[in-house]
Amino acid sequence: MTRRPLFAAVLAAAGLAVAACGGGTPAARPTRTVTVTASPTSPAASQPAASQSATTAPPAAAAACITRYLNGSIGLTQGTAGSVLVTIVFKNLDNVPCTLYGYPGVAQAAGTPVTDIGQPSSENPTTARELVTLAPGGYANATLQISDAGNYPASACTQEPATWLAVIPPNQTVPLYISYSSIACQGSAKLLMVTTVQPGNGG
Repeated sequence: MTRRPLFAAVLAAAGLAVAACGGGTPAARPTRTVTVTASPTSPAASQPAASQSATTAPPAAAAACITRYLNGSIGLTQGTAGSVLVTIVFKNLDNVPCTLYGYPGVAQAAGTPVTDIGQPSSENPTTARELVTLAPGGYANATLQISDAGNYPASACTQEPATWLAVIPPNQTVPLYISYSSIACQGSAKLLMVTTVQPGNGG
């Protein structure tokens, strides 16, 4: 008779243990919730950063073309009323790209050593400034207008033959000497007007 209360107590303890393991207590729910709702980071969240890094660092422009790595030549020429238009062609002789921007300086010249004659060129605003990149072996050009020396009175123009064009590339100080025969003015008359450098050989 004394064993029944002990047996009943054991059964009661076992029932409490089963209830504790199988019951839906609040402490057990967060573990199930975390495993159900966990998900990888959305691709959209990382997309703006990727696109920003692709556009915030544009490539730097090539260095300016220097005179010793350029060749100068005469391209297309054509006469107009009272003047002649001469295409001055620049070629990149270097093995890396370079850039030209703005107006070259041009003067008529002759003699040994070569000496400028008359007034240097003025700027022709008909073409906008643009940064022109010359690949190795690439070309750029500018158009020079040479007015007829006979259009000016002797007081402003003493005519002299010229055998060269002294062409200073934009942003340089050393000229290229290009063989070209013309009549220059020693005096105040300004015969020369040049455009900005443009891409290509002007052909």
